Amino acid sequence: MNNMNKSRLSKSLLGITLSVSLFASANLFVGPQSALAAGSSTPITAAPASMSGKASSIISTGKQYLGVRYVFGTQKGRTNSFDCSSFTQYVYGKNGINLPRSSREQSQVGTYVARNQLQPGDLVFFYSPIHHVGIYMGNGKVLHTYGSPGVTISDMNSGWWSKNYKTARRVIN
Repeated sequence: MNNMNKSRLSKSLLGITLSVSLFASANLFVGPQSALAAGSSTPITAAPASMSGKASSIISTGKQYLGVRYVFGTQKGRTNSFDCSSFTQYVYGKNGINLPRSSREQSQVGTYVARNQLQPGDLVFFYSPIHHVGIYMGNGKVLHTYGSPGVTISDMNSGWWSKNYKTARRVIN
């Protein structure tokens, strides 16, 4: 190998090493990058510091099922598929909160919450009449299941979800 090739190789290795070092250093200051919801470009953001332990546990439980397929009418207790209300019923049930089976029935439990007062762990409902439910995560994100994405995270402050938001209920004490 001649000196010119050695010099190019040294410069290339130095550039790669410097790039990797800068990238690693930047991540220490900026923090870890947001993960993406399964099959989505929606970032999974960290929970607000004010989130209750129960809400955090509910959201953590629900996230374990990201990507599980949606099947309308899924029976209570199944975890290989969910519909919206069987998902919320299962996740809250795993955290000691019993919910009725249908989204319409779930919209009658707990206490009403205004949209501008939502907290992580609140149930959020869509359509009129109500026939969709999800778990509010904070920062405008809802953890729920529908159609081809299955269990997913959506931004309820834009598009279809914003236009079809109906109400919310707090079931966490």
